[in-house]
Amino acid sequence: MTGIRVALAGNPNVGKTTLFNALTGSRQHVGNWPGVTVEKKTGRINRSGHAIEVIDLPGTYSLTACSADEVVARDYILEERPDVVVQVVDATNLERNLYLTTQIAELGVPVVIALNMADAAEAGGCAIDRERLSALLAIPVVRTVGIRGEGLDDLLDAAVREAETPPHHEHTVGYRNDVEAMIASLVGVLEADKDLAERYPLRWLAARLLEGDENALAKVRESPVSPRVQALLSTIDPDECEAAMADRRYDVIAAVLPQVRTAGARGMNVSEMVDRVVTDRYLGIPIFLALMWGTFELTFAVAAPFVALIEAGLARLSAAVAGSIGPAWLASLVGDGIIGGVGSVLVFVPNIFILFLILSFLEDTGYLARAAFIMDRLMYAIGLPGKAFIPMLIGFGCNVPGIMAARTIEGERDRLITILVNPFISCSARLPVYILFAGAFFGAAAGVVVFLLYVLGIAAAIGSAKLFRHTILPGESSPFIMEMPPYRLPTAGTSLLHTWSRGVMYVRKAGTIILAGALVLWCLASFPFGVEYGSSASLAGALGHLLEPLVAPLGFDWKIAVALLFGFVAKEVVVGSLGVLYGAGEEGDALSTAFLADPGLSAATALALMVFVLLYTPCLATIATIRKETGSWKWAGFSVAYGLVLAWLLALIVGRIAPSFIGGA
Repeated sequence: MTGIRVALAGNPNVGKTTLFNALTGSRQHVGNWPGVTVEKKTGRINRSGHAIEVIDLPGTYSLTACSADEVVARDYILEERPDVVVQVVDATNLERNLYLTTQIAELGVPVVIALNMADAAEAGGCAIDRERLSALLAIPVVRTVGIRGEGLDDLLDAAVREAETPPHHEHTVGYRNDVEAMIASLVGVLEADKDLAERYPLRWLAARLLEGDENALAKVRESPVSPRVQALLSTIDPDECEAAMADRRYDVIAAVLPQVRTAGARGMNVSEMVDRVVTDRYLGIPIFLALMWGTFELTFAVAAPFVALIEAGLARLSAAVAGSIGPAWLASLVGDGIIGGVGSVLVFVPNIFILFLILSFLEDTGYLARAAFIMDRLMYAIGLPGKAFIPMLIGFGCNVPGIMAARTIEGERDRLITILVNPFISCSARLPVYILFAGAFFGAAAGVVVFLLYVLGIAAAIGSAKLFRHTILPGESSPFIMEMPPYRLPTAGTSLLHTWSRGVMYVRKAGTIILAGALVLWCLASFPFGVEYGSSASLAGALGHLLEPLVAPLGFDWKIAVALLFGFVAKEVVVGSLGVLYGAGEEGDALSTAFLADPGLSAATALALMVFVLLYTPCLATIATIRKETGSWKWAGFSVAYGLVLAWLLALIVGRIAPSFIGGA
């Protein structure tokens, strides 16, 4: 069985990831590109005697790379030379997508076009002659509807045929005479460097040099022909060349489109009608907030029976352990340490999966792209581009990929501010803390409390961004330009796959990081020998009493101090730590019951604690990501210190004023 590497390329929001999921199903691996914190997705398929590896490249509008994800997409095609590149093209926006086609074709790699969202184009009265388009571009064109799995077999067959049909030549755009003459001169100089000639298509490299592409200039800078190249480039204006070449590409596209596309008369489509409402300048933000509120209400309501089942199961397991395992220390380790610690977190798995399912649905419908557009005006008012809201949206799942997503922001200061405020966006790791305390102290109003915490996180991020823009990182924000995908009805399979991949990460963390934290804390709570488990005389108690003066003004005792310290590893560990310290391994609702029985805890204290967990020091993984993305421990340290101070101050304020509204000391 021969191996074929297929790279999926395309503009953002063309359905590339949906097509990737449809092709590879559960046979996926997610990691990072070597040396770069940009997500890398790969999957495998066996077809027609070939083991096909599919690589989902980051979305890019152009191969003139400006951001890290664009550099990754271009360099993979250039350096790794995949057997075939499948460009996913949005059939409803052919002109914009074909610009990337003209650039990929110049690289001389085998290319197949997946004409995706073809059903939406046809429903809008647009007919595309695929055979004519294929003939004009000299590239196979396959009709696909990724969300329904249509055309996948034809696409794979076309990719295999292209990979097995050498040689392939560059499909070039003819530029105006002076540009062509300069390209020819540069190619003549570059040919003297055999290494460059072997690694890159020289015409493509010459064209990028004329455009002033920094990445292309870096490739030539160490070459022995660099002085001669620089001498030629000094005679031209790169901005003028880039504009002239872009104009010529659009001229070619404009000549092709009338020959392949027939647009029928149509009225306003469903997407446009819905957008009239959900992106309205007055209704947009209230609708977004209402959807978020509904999300958390559904998360609590739907998850409740599943949570009860898990609690009952853990209670039976804990009782069985207590009655069948000896000696006593081992029973305590399993019951109090493992079941009490990890079980306290696993009980919230239904809530996590349901939240991810709802967010996946909103993402797959195309609404979350509108949320970024809706927030653009507000983001610009605080000195950030609307594009910065996309990393914040991603941060609702996990701050680590949210911070990574900031790499798509071109402005260095915009990117840095976005990174620094992202930890205030409430990730899923904090949700177990909210569910636990809100459920115990606020009953039917728990969903509203959690919703308000998420709003507070957004407000803290926005307020901090405004502060940073006017103090440590002044400057103007860059403009925000994005294309909104049409609304789609997600398939159950796609939404469930997204939910599963994200939810499994949470479960894995419970089985690794949280388990390790629970075991360490059990040791601290059990030693020295002879002390009461989890008492103030234990090592955990000594550590807690050492930290207690720092959090006592907030109404927190030593047990909470220890849990917050361990929450530095991962926020879910806060719940696991409390489960260990309160001995919550004997019955499903033991932890909530223990909280209500603790005279030092009240609804106001619980609310202050949730605010503190929302805002204080990011987890270790987030801090490491900030360090890697900013290239400086200074900014990582600043994030830790600023978050702690802000969390302490707001928790103090909430703890003082909350009794006036909700009662309690």
